[in-house]
Amino acid sequence: MIYTEVGRLITQQEVSPPKDWQGKHALVIGAARQGIAVTRFLIERGAKVTLNDRLPAEALQDAQQALADLPIRWIVGGHPLEALEGVDLICVSGGVPLTLPVIKEARRRGLPITNDSQLFLENVSATVIGISGSAGKTTTTTLVGRIAQAAVDHFPSTIPYQKVWVGGNIGTPLIDQVDQIKPQDLVVLELSSFQLELMTRSPQIAALLNITPNHLDRHGTMEAYIEAKSRLIAYQKNEEIAVLNREDPITWSLRHRTAARIITFGMDPPETTAGTFVQQGMVYFGRQAEWQPILSIDNIALRGFHNLLNVVAACAVAIAAKLPLEACRKGIQGFGGVAHRLEFVRHWGGAAWYNDSIATAPERSMAAIRSFQEPIVLLAGGRDKDLPWESFAELAVQRLRHLILFGEAAPKIRQAVEQVDREHRLPITICPNLFQAVQAAKGIVTQGDVVLLSPGGTSFDEFRDFEERGECFRKWVMDL
Repeated sequence: MIYTEVGRLITQQEVSPPKDWQGKHALVIGAARQGIAVTRFLIERGAKVTLNDRLPAEALQDAQQALADLPIRWIVGGHPLEALEGVDLICVSGGVPLTLPVIKEARRRGLPITNDSQLFLENVSATVIGISGSAGKTTTTTLVGRIAQAAVDHFPSTIPYQKVWVGGNIGTPLIDQVDQIKPQDLVVLELSSFQLELMTRSPQIAALLNITPNHLDRHGTMEAYIEAKSRLIAYQKNEEIAVLNREDPITWSLRHRTAARIITFGMDPPETTAGTFVQQGMVYFGRQAEWQPILSIDNIALRGFHNLLNVVAACAVAIAAKLPLEACRKGIQGFGGVAHRLEFVRHWGGAAWYNDSIATAPERSMAAIRSFQEPIVLLAGGRDKDLPWESFAELAVQRLRHLILFGEAAPKIRQAVEQVDREHRLPITICPNLFQAVQAAKGIVTQGDVVLLSPGGTSFDEFRDFEERGECFRKWVMDL
């Protein structure tokens, strides 16, 4: 198998995890949602589990309480090599870097290393749709789930599915529900690059939305990041389907990595493949001159070009899954978006305030900026992921009325902007944290503005995750 470490690619003979867990000893690294779910899965199948986390015991009380009914050995406060003694399998949570010495040592010893998503695909009996990309995967996964549910609710006689399950990187892991999922069900699974970099199995329908620089602090190089994403389609069979963005150069270059049939999506009509596209205000599916209308873009409530592309992608995935076009219309109409993704918070001070906390890369912030024509007061910052800010800076100078920077990344972003804006035409305010940034925006806004939290950096310098950051922003704005 091929797996990635920071800065280089490594090949290693594939080591498969055991099929019979009875009496096996598994080391689960990471005691968050994925670790809790996979621990319960393994113990229910007769395995002995050691759960290991870098946090001290007092910070893991919720996890320990959630698993209090199970016989678990805990190793907390670090990742000692001694944790590998007597272990038959390592199961790594998505947020755990594969560069940990304990994981490197496990590889040296030839121990099988897996994660909850791999175990889920190995054990689920239903058809699985897997969706990944640098941006838009949660919105697209949610849309496909809505379309599938609309098909089950309104057109059950036309589809081969009875129940829809949505999960993975979105919401809760589905590994602890795998026994409830039946062969006639449909699973819609969001998969991150962190999950994919360990996986050696692909879903029957795999959608790769886009690949732009992201998570280079984790993957080390763009090459390693692309390799992780490509695993989504690399293990597909020829009777399966890959849904690819034909207009994203990196994504489209990976089409030779899959044996599956290909359905595409993009904004312009496809020249050679079957796919979805937009023409004269209508979303279509077709090949060459054979076009089938799906819905008018006037019926799409989501804001921004990037969200229109998410809709086009969701329709292509739905068609790959044999869901009717009528279900596409029902699932898309009325959907206003997922929390923390261009989420409207309120009007205050004559301005519309939006929460786009999900934007943890400069490209995500740029997509959010392009979604508005109004004057924008942008709140950006957080923790940088070793990503380039030059394109963001050029767009910021063109489109923003005021830039408010906060957190660890503020100096780096300011330097990038000032390299472009040598005459300092764009006003910049520097704040130590997000709360102060909101207070600064309060004193800056004027009638007709959009105040947009779209950080471009992660939340980990100040918050547990992007959701906590977005919830705090929402609360502070509502308190104005």
